[in-house]
Amino acid sequence: MAWIFGAWTDKDFYIIVGLGNPGREYAGTRHNVGFDMIDRLAAQENIGVLEKKHKAVIGKGVVSGQKCILAKPQTFMNLSGESIRELLGYYKADVSSQLIVISDDISLEPGQLRIRKKGSAGGHNGLKNIIANLGHDGFIRVKLGVGEKPRGWDLVDYVLGRFSPKDRQAVDEAIDLAADAVRMIIAEDSDAAMNRYNGAKRRDAEDVKP
Repeated sequence: MAWIFGAWTDKDFYIIVGLGNPGREYAGTRHNVGFDMIDRLAAQENIGVLEKKHKAVIGKGVVSGQKCILAKPQTFMNLSGESIRELLGYYKADVSSQLIVISDDISLEPGQLRIRKKGSAGGHNGLKNIIANLGHDGFIRVKLGVGEKPRGWDLVDYVLGRFSPKDRQAVDEAIDLAADAVRMIIAEDSDAAMNRYNGAKRRDAEDVKP
């Protein structure tokens, strides 16, 4: 679709960022569910995420009636904040109201969602780098559960590993739910999305509509 960013006001768009690692070897891993969600939302909304800019691959389109930038940082997970800082600076977006970050969360069981308006990184290096680059933790994040690391496993090996078929199905369903949650954040607000989706799984929320 045609895109004229200069025609927008500074309050009527969102930057939606999914966290992950670039490269085929990381596709489908637990740490890349943020990328997966961006891909799913882009497909549902017919947005091409192809432009290389601001240390990311980005696409521009409309979600829930609002103009949006979808982004997948290409810095690798631990430096995600560098890309997000560039995006926010270039487009002069407000951190607390116009940024939505999608990430994995090992403290949630596979397929569970949690939305927060602020908070610590919780041990997630991507979120930690975003907070370091932005200078505070006041941004909306949608967390997708990937399951707790089994005892004796190395954390890096776990998050860079792939799901069992059962867990993959649960996470795929939750990715659709997360896309719905993002639509609600945009159409209504983050509080409404938190009330509707926090702790939700697809099988528990079949009546949830964007």
